[in-house]
Amino acid sequence: MKRARGKYPYVRPNTVKGRIYWKFEKDGFRCNLPGPWGFAEFVAAYEAALNHAKAPRASTAIEGTLSWLIEQYLGSLRFQNLSDSRKRTIRHELDWLREQAGRYHFARLEVRHVEKLMTKKAGPTAANTVKKNMSMLCNFASKKLGYKGPNPAKFAEKLKTNPDGYHTWNEEEVERFLDRHGPGTKARLVILLALNTGMARQDLARVGRQHVKAGRIAYRRGKTSVAADLPILPELAVELEAALANWSDGQMLFITQDKRPVGYTPESLGNWFRDRCAEANVPGALHGLRKAGATRLADAGATEWEIASYLAHKDTKTAAIYVKKANRARLADSGFAKLTQGFVSNLSEALDRKAGKADANQ
Repeated sequence: MKRARGKYPYVRPNTVKGRIYWKFEKDGFRCNLPGPWGFAEFVAAYEAALNHAKAPRASTAIEGTLSWLIEQYLGSLRFQNLSDSRKRTIRHELDWLREQAGRYHFARLEVRHVEKLMTKKAGPTAANTVKKNMSMLCNFASKKLGYKGPNPAKFAEKLKTNPDGYHTWNEEEVERFLDRHGPGTKARLVILLALNTGMARQDLARVGRQHVKAGRIAYRRGKTSVAADLPILPELAVELEAALANWSDGQMLFITQDKRPVGYTPESLGNWFRDRCAEANVPGALHGLRKAGATRLADAGATEWEIASYLAHKDTKTAAIYVKKANRARLADSGFAKLTQGFVSNLSEALDRKAGKADANQ
């Protein structure tokens, strides 16, 4: 296969006795990559090597099994075009599917089998993710592998979930957190960064001085690669200045661990922040702050595209939800205001003083 220039950085050819092998080398980690350039086995080994992991063994999956289908998907251009964070999530979810049902032929799976897999997950969201991934794999097989059979996941029952998703912080909860974690604390810096920039936890874990210029903070969202360019509001600027005094020489990251000046993984940052929430006796997580920031903008009358720019979204689909909620509240207020114009008292005589006086004069 012809190599695409720059497609797989850190890989070079290594010729041994006239045969070409692929050598991966990055940050002191070295390994050989199996298979032809760009094929599924090669891609799987390359992605493992990026995380300093050993190359996976050669595939032993029987053609037609769910394990085989998953390997075909992981080696496809569709998977390769996903963001790095999305790749990690999907791979983790598909590894679970492969462990649970990888030995079965996917063409023989029925609705009841998909629903049985769903019951193995705790919580409706995780169960629905199983349904979603199974449907995605069947669609992939149909479009790319010539599969002509049905998609059993399409007809599996979807479990009811909380329509609002993550808890959205309210203003009282934000104030309670800020009261508990005073000026100059890392917890206060994190909440103000999240609230004023709309960053997800993976973006918060890597944001630093390199993203700040001329009173603005610009970054590219890890999940979608959409760029955001936002002003640094005064309350956030104060905390950044306070944090600067405690940073070590050459430190770039805004948020580092307590014991050493290195960053968090997105998961560990989320766990650390949940502990700070417990200390302040507030429910919620980092993602709820992102929703709170969008709610603030909507309540202030921001347009859908203004909110989408804050969220670093490609479209206004999600932003429209926040605008709709804010408009509904404003319309309710204006509607009730009309009812109070020219209001005619209809209270009982015991409560309506004017009615009582009129009766006395008759």
